[in-house]
Amino acid sequence: MSFHRDVRFSYSRMYASLNIGFFIFHSTLILFILIGWTWKKARRIHLIVLLLTASSWFVLGIWHGFGYCPFTDWHYQVRMKLGHYDMPESYIKFLIQSITGLDIQQKLVDIVAVSVLLLVLGLSVLLHVKDRRESRKR
Repeated sequence: MSFHRDVRFSYSRMYASLNIGFFIFHSTLILFILIGWTWKKARRIHLIVLLLTASSWFVLGIWHGFGYCPFTDWHYQVRMKLGHYDMPESYIKFLIQSITGLDIQQKLVDIVAVSVLLLVLGLSVLLHVKDRRESRKR
């Protein structure tokens, strides 16, 4: 009997650790998406991350729903194992609620998220082109 209790406790600790890990990883990834273009050496990786993010949202979103992110999916699965079933549709809304306690309408969150992604993607592409032109001149 003690063995089963220990296994359940071990899984509970594992899921709690994964929950924290996903929260830190995903938040850091979003921060990188927002400001990664500021570091010249990171611009190529930043552009790749943006393109992967946009592909996930818009291409995988065809099958899984607009704005689909596998990291959100995996994190939400972990949170369900911990008994959290009332998760918002988007990770951005989850972050806003977790950090500020505000309950902003999902549609507004989606509009702002897509607008910011497209703005940062445009900026990243422009900087990438500029950087390539500068490197060819040398």
